[in-house]
Amino acid sequence: MLTPWLEGGAGPFYCPDCGVVEGFLYYSPKVRAEIDIVHVDFPRPRNQIVELLGQENQNSPVLVLAEGTTPPAVARQSMSTGRWFIDDGLMIATYLAEQYGGVLPHP
Repeated sequence: MLTPWLEGGAGPFYCPDCGVVEGFLYYSPKVRAEIDIVHVDFPRPRNQIVELLGQENQNSPVLVLAEGTTPPAVARQSMSTGRWFIDDGLMIATYLAEQYGGVLPHP
């Protein structure tokens, strides 16, 4: 997830999609305890993400699925590294809720 940042003398700003995931994790502390959360800075390249998903997949938030995990239909695969990931905040929250028993977003 992205850390808040300044840009052009304005801000601080936050990523709205990261806010969705942070909100989910706030309401689902047991899920937060089960996963590794890494915060990265806004400017690109986002090297920690690039290492896992390649230069073309630096969006955040992103949930990188553990190797060997059966990817859900909403997951995409990195063409550079072969890793599966989800890079939409609401889809991340829904996936984590379904996998770990957290709260679900209202439909």
